Amino acid sequence: MAAALLLALGGCGFQPLYGGNGEAAGGGTIPDKLRQVYVAGIPERYGQELRLFLQQDMAGASPEDPTGYVLQVNSFVMNESLDIHADNTSGRTRASGHAHWTLRTVAAAPVVLAQGDAQAMDGENETYEQYFAQNLNQAALARRVANTLAERITQQVAIWFRTQAPPPQRTPVAGPRPSYVDPNVMPNSSTEIQEQPVGEDGMPAMAIGRTNPNPSGASESQPANGTTGTP
Repeated sequence: MAAALLLALGGCGFQPLYGGNGEAAGGGTIPDKLRQVYVAGIPERYGQELRLFLQQDMAGASPEDPTGYVLQVNSFVMNESLDIHADNTSGRTRASGHAHWTLRTVAAAPVVLAQGDAQAMDGENETYEQYFAQNLNQAALARRVANTLAERITQQVAIWFRTQAPPPQRTPVAGPRPSYVDPNVMPNSSTEIQEQPVGEDGMPAMAIGRTNPNPSGASESQPANGTTGTP
């Protein structure tokens, strides 16, 4: 039954993306192209795990040959507190991972070939009374998000090798976003108070427990007259 299904799909022009016969647009097979990708270093422990997953997905079961391309990835994870209790603790954390990748040639003057964005979402239940278990849960959550992002980035890179069509990218929100006064931060001076920008959903971090609504992590300052000042 499975063989008949594969034959039927082959007759429709379907070919496995990572199959040994999957040909890249510029010649060669897609697995060979992926093995030539060097994954540049990514900071912090989460970035190290993301890089290891990418190396594993790019190379597959064969040895690496990272001599043709360089993949650079910028990634961050936002945590949101859900199920808020009366004592202001949370029963669940939702993590959303975001990554922007750029594929360049290996050359004295590298050329950007493609770039795209990937997202992933996961979560965990909080166990405040068991600190060791809580730390393990948080580490496992970050590892799952990194693994999912690595799979999606690898798939997007493979599709580009196959079609050379532009991968999907996030569209930044046009215009300045609103911000809210952050009551947990000391004012810079008697005329400036710290503000907290909102996320893409329009909600500030202090309202829903998000760790970082702004990927840049920069806080804004608000003068007393209501106009935006300089941090």
